[in-house]
Formats: sequence, C-alpha cells, structure tokens
Amino acid sequence: MRRRLINSTLAVVLVVIAVFGISLVIVETRTIESSAQESVQSEAVRLVSIVDSRLVGGERVESAVLSEQITPSRYARVDIPGRAPIEIGTRPDGGVITATQKGEQGETVRVEESRVTVSREVGRTLLVILAVALLAVVAAVFLAVRQANRLTAPLTDLAETAERLGSGDPRPRHRRYGVPELDRVADVLDASAERIARMLTAERRLAADASHQLRTPLTALSMRLEEITLTDDPETVKEEATIALTQVERLTDVVQRLLTNSRDPQSGSAVTFDLDEVIKQQLEEWRPATRTAGRALVRSGRRGLRAVGTPGAVAQVLATLIENSLMHGDGTVALRTRVTGNQAVVEVSDEGPGVPPDLGARVFERTVSGRNSTGLGLAVARDLAEADGGRLELLQQQPPIFALFLSRDVDQIDGQGEGRPLNRADEQDG
Repeated sequence: MRRRLINSTLAVVLVVIAVFGISLVIVETRTIESSAQESVQSEAVRLVSIVDSRLVGGERVESAVLSEQITPSRYARVDIPGRAPIEIGTRPDGGVITATQKGEQGETVRVEESRVTVSREVGRTLLVILAVALLAVVAAVFLAVRQANRLTAPLTDLAETAERLGSGDPRPRHRRYGVPELDRVADVLDASAERIARMLTAERRLAADASHQLRTPLTALSMRLEEITLTDDPETVKEEATIALTQVERLTDVVQRLLTNSRDPQSGSAVTFDLDEVIKQQLEEWRPATRTAGRALVRSGRRGLRAVGTPGAVAQVLATLIENSLMHGDGTVALRTRVTGNQAVVEVSDEGPGVPPDLGARVFERTVSGRNSTGLGLAVARDLAEADGGRLELLQQQPPIFALFLSRDVDQIDGQGEGRPLNRADEQDG
C-alpha cells in the first residue's frame, strides 16, 4: 500500500509537471523572442531618431559617434542617400533578428542581433523551469512518503493492536492518528479491548471468589464426612449426614450466587426468611471447627427476627465473618442480633487484637489484608450483602465488631411479630 500511494502521487505530479511545464516552455520561448524583437525594433527607432537630429543640425554622422548609442552585441547599418553606408559593430552569422526603420531625411537604419543570444536566454529559462520541476518532484516524493507513512503506520499499529487482542492482551492503547476513519477504527478497537478486559476481570474475579468462598464449606463438609466414617452410631451418622446435606445445598447456593453476581453484581434474589434458622445453621456448621481450635462460639440478642435477603448469601457472609474470627482473632466468637430502626443487625465479634489501625475500613477492599491472607473474603461478603440491599460494616476495630445490616420484614415492623427475647438457655452454642 505504501508503494502504491507513492507511485500514484508521483504519477499525478509528473503528469501535472509535463502538461504545465511544456506549456510554460512554449510561452516563455515566445515571450523571449518577442521581447528580443521589440528590443531590436526599439533600438532601430532610437538610432534613426539620433541620425535624423544630427542631419538636421548639420552634425557629422559617423560610426564613432553612433557606436555609443547601440548595444555592443548588436550590428547596425545606416544608409544615407548620397553617402557611403555606415556600419556599427560586427555583423552576426547565422540566424538573426532584424529591425529596419526609415528616417525623415531619407536615411534607413537596420539593426540586427544574433539568435544565439535569444537561444541562450531560452536555455537559461529552460534550466530554471527544469530546476523548478525537479524541485517539485523531490517535494512530491517527500510529501508522498510522508503521507504514505501517515496512512500506513496507523494501519500497521491497528493491526498490531488487533493481534494483541487476539493473543489475550486486552489493554487499550488510546492512540489517535488525526485521520477520522482511522480514529474511528481505533475507537472501536479500544472499546472492544475494554469489554474484553472487563470480561477477563469478571472471569478471574469469579474464579478467585469461587476458590475462596467454596474453601470453607468444603472443609466443613469434609469434617462432617470424617465424623461419619469414624462413628458406628446410626443416630450420629444420620445427624451428621443431614448436616452434610444442608452444607451441600449451601454449596449449591453459593455457586449459584457467585455465577449470578459475575453476570450482574446488582441482581438480587431477596426473600423474607427466618434469621434464626440461618444463624442456627452457622452455629452447627462451625461447632466442630471451634471445638478443634479450643474456642467458643456463642449467640445472644433478639430472637424471632425475620429479614429480607438471600438466605444463602447471608449464611455465606456470616461464615466469612466467623472464619475470619477463628483465623485472625482470639477467645470467644460472639454472634449478637439486635434491631435498629427498620433493620435487623447481626454482629460478629471476638476477643482478638482486631483490625490494624492503618487498615480501618480498607479491610473490605480486595487484596487488602492485615494477616497475609488473600483479602477476598470480606470484599466478597460485602458484595453479597449489598446485592440484596443490605450492608456490611466494621463498627469497631479493637476488639473487632463486624455488623451485617438487613432489612426487616414489613409485617414484623408493623407489629405482627416483634420477636421474642433471648432465653438464658440460648446464650451459648459450642
């Protein structure tokens, strides 16, 4: 393409130079010849006028006097009746330009100039025209190469961008070239790169979230299955198997929830559910882990609360908070339910050192962790809470208190079920 652009530009320039150059040569040649003829004619008129004035005044008319009145390169002949001809200069050979003029006293003046002088002038003009034409060709080559580079370099660059997209590098380059059509192609490629980058980010985020969120339920399920293999009591096997099936259902819900969030993070499947059932499930699920760690898991606060949200997502958020307390905290892990306004609140706390002062609310950012963990758990938990209109906050850093805020059931807020107070027998599980 580059060579074609250069060749086509040169062809146009050469045609223009040929058409206008030949016309200019013809015009200039005729102009020079006409100018030379007029100059010789003008000199003949001037010379005859001088001869007339000298004859009238009775002065001498001779070559010594007239030679000063004629151009040195020209030849002049003055014929006066009754006198010998007067010649001035050397008569040229070959072709000449001639002008003859008669005077009032009967004299005749003839001026001649060699055509060689005109030919030299025409030659100089031709050289100037050729030089200008050559300069025009050089300029045309320079402009053609520059224009070709301006058009082909962006195309090469766009091809490289498309190749990078195909090889899995979706970074937009944001390069523009000052050519509307090429800039339009660059806009489309950059928009495609951004879409591909978002898709890849969503896939990687889904993989990371799934890896992190499924790890704990799978570990708990593995522990239940181990207990089943180690016992011969049918009742214990039945109980553990029931809990394991519940955990499988929760795993299915977690996977479905992750897939839904990866497609549309704002889509929710909120329903009205019994908050006590979700908390009870978490207490049963985490009882083996807390016993193994020599820790206690207690529950306190309001009972009988009904909240609006996705039970699986709420369970996953609580599981993340309990797991963080077991991994990074110390002492008793406490779950406390309370009511504030039209919201049900579940607080999870422990007796550990808490969140470092330099982190604060940044603990909910991805890849931010104070204990060399992945930093995904709390970020995913906040996303799950916000997907159904709830929110997850850090109420206190030391000792740590995390709070999950959920909307309450409208019927319960209207007084159709305010929940019962906590009995002393319900104060501790684990």
